[in-house]
Amino acid sequence: MIRIIPAIDLIGGKCVRLSQGDYARGKIYNENPLDVARMFEDCGISMLHLVDLDGARSGSPANLGILETIAARTSLKVEFGGGLKDETALESAFDAGACRAICGSVACSAPELFGAWLHRYGSDRLVLGADARDGMVAVNGWKDNTSVKLEDLLHTFLPEGLRTAIVTDISRDGMLSGPSVELYIQLMSRFPELEIVASGGVGSLKDVEALDNAGVASVIVGKALYEGRISMKELAAVQEGSLIR
Repeated sequence: MIRIIPAIDLIGGKCVRLSQGDYARGKIYNENPLDVARMFEDCGISMLHLVDLDGARSGSPANLGILETIAARTSLKVEFGGGLKDETALESAFDAGACRAICGSVACSAPELFGAWLHRYGSDRLVLGADARDGMVAVNGWKDNTSVKLEDLLHTFLPEGLRTAIVTDISRDGMLSGPSVELYIQLMSRFPELEIVASGGVGSLKDVEALDNAGVASVIVGKALYEGRISMKELAAVQEGSLIR
C-alpha cells in the first residue's frame, strides 16, 4: 500500500503552496505550521515533508525553529529540505530534529560533497531531492535550470549508497493536474535499487491510486490536501488501508 507523506512548504514561517515552483504564484494556507502538522498527525500520518522555501531561495535554512517545534511537539518523523548546502546547515537540521535531510542543489553543484555525506550519515538519513523540468534538473528553489539530466543525477550516487530519491516534476507541482505516472514507472524500471518517491501533480485520491497501481511506494501530497481535494477523512482512511489496497 502506498504511503502518503503530507507536505508543508514554508515562506516567512507560514504554510504556503507554489504553482510550478513560482514564488510569485504562492498562496498562504495557514499561518501556524504546528497546527497543520498536528492535523496530519491526527490522521495517523507518521512522516511529514517540510520544505524551507526561504532557505532554498537564499541558500541557507531560515525556518529551523519551525522544524524544531514540530519535531518536539508532535510524534511525526520530519524530513527537511531547503538550503542544506554545507555541513553546518546539515548538522543544524539534524540538531533541530530532522529524521532525514533532503539535498538537491548541493548534489548538482558539489557531487563529491553529497557523496561524502552519504558515506558519513548513511542512506537512511540522506535523501536526494531530484527536481526536474523537461527531464533536466533545476536547483536553488527551482529558480535555476542545469544541464544535468535527471537520470544521470540518480545514476551518479548509486555507487555512493543512495537509496531514496524524491522526484518532482516541476511542471506539475501545485497544478492538481495529475502526477507523471509514466515517469515514475520509467525510473523504477531503470533504478530498481532506489525508492522513488513521487512528488508533484496529485489532485485527487484517484491520482494516489494510479501511483499505487504503478508500484510507487510513497507520494508527497500538498495542495490537494489544502484545497480539500483529498479530505482529512480520506487521508486517515488511506493510512488505515481501507481505501487503497
